[in-house]
Amino acid sequence: MDSLELNKTVAAVLVAGIVFFLSGFIGTNLVRNLYPEKVAIAIETPQEAPAGGAPAAPETPIAVLLAKADPARGEAAVKKEGCVACHTFNDGGKNGIGPNLYGVVGEPIGKGKDFTFSNALASKGGNWTFDALNHWLTKPAAFAQGTKMTFVGVKNEQERADIIDYLRTLAKTPEPRPTPTAEELNPPKAAPATPPAGEKSAAAPAAAESIDTLLATADPAAGEAMVKKQGCNACHTFNQGGKNGIGPNLYGVVGEPIAQGKDFSFSTALKAHQGKWTYEELDKWLTKPASYAPGTRMTFVGMSNAKQRADVIAYLRSLSPNPEPLPAK
Repeated sequence: MDSLELNKTVAAVLVAGIVFFLSGFIGTNLVRNLYPEKVAIAIETPQEAPAGGAPAAPETPIAVLLAKADPARGEAAVKKEGCVACHTFNDGGKNGIGPNLYGVVGEPIGKGKDFTFSNALASKGGNWTFDALNHWLTKPAAFAQGTKMTFVGVKNEQERADIIDYLRTLAKTPEPRPTPTAEELNPPKAAPATPPAGEKSAAAPAAAESIDTLLATADPAAGEAMVKKQGCNACHTFNQGGKNGIGPNLYGVVGEPIAQGKDFSFSTALKAHQGKWTYEELDKWLTKPASYAPGTRMTFVGMSNAKQRADVIAYLRSLSPNPEPLPAK
């Protein structure tokens, strides 16, 4: 090979290397991973209308709730709910999966913070007033339909007020609490609802079916669809040999020892449980993780719908080369 041919060969190798490098660099900067604002398995269930057609009780005005709010309780609630897994609260803190929340009270909704907010939230307009924060924390998906925030909300109105009051304190000059009006402090009392003529009062609810009974008719496909719909794969993988994420890989979880193995660092709260992930234990866990293992890092608030829990458990059962047998009828 003469020197000219050698030079051509070397030049070709160098050009190929440069093209390979630039392709990777451009690809990395064009394709950005987007994560939900809250990492949790959040499975919502539809709210039923009150029995007898009675309207829902009016919500207590936020001004009244803030008058007796406690920011220390709010900070404790924020930690209990695991909000620190996605947000920072200190002045100048970095964004995480969700934005830094220092100074959030009074800020424009869905703007600033050098954070990419969802279109659903960015299009809301206005500022984070106390009332807006109260509606957002009640049910994010209702406040901004299409939001990436999968947190289902805080049902307890006083706990919401405590959290908002804590957020209020995260500022060099905190916004003053609103003063409740006389009408807000003494609202007119609603007349008790009476059932329509010819109808009796609602009967006592039937006894809840056991997980063993529900699994007999559970639908793994419906469970898989629910898991995907609620963004569980933001924290977990479900395939055989899948890597752990924020939460452990869940392939083969049914029948495994609780909080052991998987090369995952489980919380002390969950490791305190003995035994295996039986159908019954999984049902208790999915009902309300914080009650099952107080102190758990799992921020999912739980599933109140027993049928949905059974479908999800049936799907998890199918994630095995040899699925655990169903309970005997």
